[in-house]
Amino acid sequence: MKLARYFIIALIVIVVDQTCKLLVYNSMQIHEEVNVMGQWFRLHYLLNPGMAFGIRWENEFGKLALTVFRIGAMAGIGYYLMRSIKREAHTGFLICLSLILGGAIGNVIDSTFYGVFLDNAPLGSPTKWFHGQVIDMLFFPIFEFSWPDWMPMVGGDYFLFFSPVFNIADSSIFVGVVSILIFQRRFFPHHGDLDASEPVPTDITNVNTENSPSVVVTEATDPAPDGGNNSASTSV
Repeated sequence: MKLARYFIIALIVIVVDQTCKLLVYNSMQIHEEVNVMGQWFRLHYLLNPGMAFGIRWENEFGKLALTVFRIGAMAGIGYYLMRSIKREAHTGFLICLSLILGGAIGNVIDSTFYGVFLDNAPLGSPTKWFHGQVIDMLFFPIFEFSWPDWMPMVGGDYFLFFSPVFNIADSSIFVGVVSILIFQRRFFPHHGDLDASEPVPTDITNVNTENSPSVVVTEATDPAPDGGNNSASTSV
C-alpha cells in the first residue's frame, strides 16, 4: 500500500499534465496566447523539439537520442523510488521523487507518441515515433520594459522577466528537485553527529568514580633512623 501511494502521486501528475496538453492542442493554435491572470500569467501554445529552454541537439538522430535518454532516466528514477520506499526514506523525499517521476513520464509520453498521434514531429524526422515535440503552455512574463537609450550596452533593448514557456511536467520536476536541495538536511540526517544538547565531560574531576575500583599507594620513605622497615601499602 505504501508503494502504491507514491506512484499514485506520480500518476496524478501525469494525468494533469497530459490533460492540460491535450486541451491546449485541441483549443488553441500554435503561438496563440490567452491571458489567464492579467498580463503576468498567460497560456502560450508552443512546441518544444528539445529539452528545457529550447536546448536541442542539431543532428538527424539528436531527438531520438534525447527520447531514449528520457526513457532511461524515467526507468532509473522509478527504480530508485521503489528502493527508497522499501528502505523507508523520509516521506518528503519520497513525495519529491514521485513528482520528478511523474514529470519525467509526462514529457516521455510527448516525445514517444505525439509525433504519431498528434502528428507534431519536426519536419525531416527519420520517423514519427520517438520524435514527438513536447507541448508547452505556461508563460509568466512577470514584468517587461525597454532599457533607456542612455544605458550603456543595453540601451534601447527590450527586457522580459521570466521568458521561458513550460508545462506541468516541467513544473513538477522543478519543484521536486528544488525541494530536495532545500530540505536535504531534513531528508538525509547525519545520524553519526553528536547531540549538541548533551555536554561532553572535559574535566577528569567530573567523572563519577562511585562503585569503581580505586588504588591508593603510600609513597615509600627513607629508612627510619631507628632502622625500622619502610612500609608501603596498596588497597584496591
